[in-house]
Amino acid sequence: MNRVLRKLTLGLALFGFIWNPSLAQTTYQTPPQSISDLFNAQPTPSVSFNKDGSMMMILERAGAPSIEDLAQPELRIAGIRINPAISGQSRAGSFNNLKLKKTRSGEEIQIKGLPSNPKMSGFSLSQDEKYLAFTNTEATGISLWVVDLATYEAKKLTDPIVNQVFGNAVAWMPDNSILIKAANPSRGSMPKAPAAPVGPIVQETSGNAAPSRTYQDLLTNPYDEALFAYFMDSQLMNIKLDGSKSPVGKPGIIKSMDLSPDGTYLLVEIIQKPFSYLVPADRFPYHVEIWKSNGEKVKTLAEIPLDEVRPTGFDATVKGPRNISWRADKPATLYWAEALDGGDPKAKVTERDIVYTLNAPFSGEKQKLAATSLRFGGINWSDDSFAILNERWFASRTEKRLVINPSNPAQAPRVIIERSSDDIYTDPGDPVFTENEFGRNVLLRKGELIFMTSEGGSPEGSMPFLSTFNTTTKEQKILWRSQAPYYERVAKVMNADATEFITLKESTDIQPNYWLINTKKRIVPMQLTAFVHPYESIKGIKKELVTYKRKDGLSLSAIVYTPEGYDPAKDGRLPVLMWAYPREYKSAADAAQVRGSKYTFTRLSWGSPIYWVTRGYAIMDQTEMPIVGEGDQEPNDFFIEQLVANAEAAIDHIVEMGIGDRNRIAVGGHSYGAFMTANLLSHTNIFAAGIARSGAYNRTLTPFGFQYEQRTYWESPDVYFNMSPFSFAHQVKTPILLIHGEADNNSGTFPIQSERYYNALKGHGATTRLVFLPHESHGYAAKESVLHTLWEMDTWLEKYVKNRK
Repeated sequence: MNRVLRKLTLGLALFGFIWNPSLAQTTYQTPPQSISDLFNAQPTPSVSFNKDGSMMMILERAGAPSIEDLAQPELRIAGIRINPAISGQSRAGSFNNLKLKKTRSGEEIQIKGLPSNPKMSGFSLSQDEKYLAFTNTEATGISLWVVDLATYEAKKLTDPIVNQVFGNAVAWMPDNSILIKAANPSRGSMPKAPAAPVGPIVQETSGNAAPSRTYQDLLTNPYDEALFAYFMDSQLMNIKLDGSKSPVGKPGIIKSMDLSPDGTYLLVEIIQKPFSYLVPADRFPYHVEIWKSNGEKVKTLAEIPLDEVRPTGFDATVKGPRNISWRADKPATLYWAEALDGGDPKAKVTERDIVYTLNAPFSGEKQKLAATSLRFGGINWSDDSFAILNERWFASRTEKRLVINPSNPAQAPRVIIERSSDDIYTDPGDPVFTENEFGRNVLLRKGELIFMTSEGGSPEGSMPFLSTFNTTTKEQKILWRSQAPYYERVAKVMNADATEFITLKESTDIQPNYWLINTKKRIVPMQLTAFVHPYESIKGIKKELVTYKRKDGLSLSAIVYTPEGYDPAKDGRLPVLMWAYPREYKSAADAAQVRGSKYTFTRLSWGSPIYWVTRGYAIMDQTEMPIVGEGDQEPNDFFIEQLVANAEAAIDHIVEMGIGDRNRIAVGGHSYGAFMTANLLSHTNIFAAGIARSGAYNRTLTPFGFQYEQRTYWESPDVYFNMSPFSFAHQVKTPILLIHGEADNNSGTFPIQSERYYNALKGHGATTRLVFLPHESHGYAAKESVLHTLWEMDTWLEKYVKNRK
């Protein structure tokens, strides 16, 4: 077999999916018409706005790709999935049409001269908004295009030379030329696989602990290294609007490029050897260099070592500089964080991180800007007298926001917000931004007032709002709020006092559309888009946000859907599909909060359970499955008992409503929801069937942590054993359907998880079925794959739930 092909199919061969006579091959099936029609509905366009909101960009996309699209050659190396034919990522989304719409007049303009068979992405406006750039994926590569917004004509600027394997690849210069990351024109041909290995593959450690999560698609041999270096080999180029181009700086394995706000300098990250077989490319060693915009090197700011050895825990980080960025409010000033605790969250220190700045021309010494008591979480810039410093600590779910004075670092920061990140009822929201003279996002602010948008969590469900927040008094004043029976949120603030803004408004059976609102003039809101309802067949279904209590008194919630015209008193009880995803909390009060809204539009994704409302089922979606560990207690120490209590409470409630038939209830979930499903079937017999998609079932295969579990297997072996459905496969008496993408790239959910779990179930006589989807990742993409998944689920539900004997 060709060595390249062998690498491309390695994921199959490892787990016995090739040449295995014991596996049954079937053709792709399609679900009943009521389900397939919903899945095949035309996707709603995406919308974005220019700087002042006067123009809307409407991007249209086709439906799901075909399995032939997914079956194209693919390299899975260094945590990246590459299409070798195009020097780009193999699974990137794209759009097939571009329109512009004038916000106030409603005039819609079709852009002319677009590529034939377009696969467009990466749209960005020039700073003066006279031009719009985008990339287009062709059969042999990725080309750069530009739209003249005076004529609304698109034209191709380059051959397919753009390198989109990793990181950003396009940036506008102040003079309306475009900086791109191109495939190095001197890189030659793709390396050929050696006819025979030159020797064994060796890894060695010298005693330093290097705990690491279970990453997928890592480098495995020197040939992989050569392929990675080849496809990452890039040359920055300056492209003029007439198509002429010139190289900028030297080629290299360029990880990222970032232009300073004034366009004078470039921050360039260049990956270095040695590469790693333990971690993906974003943790390889790299140099951080400052260049002038013409490519002349000014300084090596930092040499970041290989990031293999890091303490355990979600609050752990690297030593040395990290998060190196440009200040948004300055022409060319860098800032970054460095850990004072060595990156170890277990270290007892007063200050965790220190934030430094360095001004152009970068010949001076770095200056301390601030220190944090928690882990640095970024800065929202305004001007040289005001910025918001963000800190966070995952272990306690604490987040803090502090006002700092960048011009006077000695001035003590002022804490304006300190709260639990899980507490949605008191969430003041996130700052509103506006663009400054450099085209960078800075805080929309009036003195001590900043503007905020929030999801608006409440016991009645989410009611988003727009507000001011006084950073001196900490008083929040709501300027506008979504009103029932709609779910409406601010998409774009149009003016300095936030009296005019654009919202995205929807309701249960009203497709989300954009509206222009002016609270100062109090004029009637103006509808800006009229996207049609894509799911006419389910417009009449009933949607209800329900709340109920667990046996320990904890409040829970779910969204219940029932078929159009259904009346429990007349029509009797229905089979139920319960769909959920567990979450861990450090506070019972936070866990009990109502999440979501009964007024959101009923939109169906590929993995939604709502399809089955057309088949006569009641659906319990977003069924809350909180796992709580207060104070020093870890949530997962109580995982099984609380998970079972959550499920029992949900079943009791749907039955008490007169809707659900207790003997015909299925449970299902995707990823951690699949893990949840398998655990429920291992420890209860309260369900008629289970559906588990792309899950992990043996936690010893993820020994350095999983989901939000920070302890390792060796620290808490009982937790890892007891939370593994694999450990209790002998107790499963309920039929369970396992589905998994054979190319799953999610950390921890290797396809072998489903294969080994299926074998364990089969060995103990359980009723089970295992379906592997060729070429599919953690989320399923191909039309054939999704329709077949829906068919598998429908067949399973009809047999073991609706028609259960």
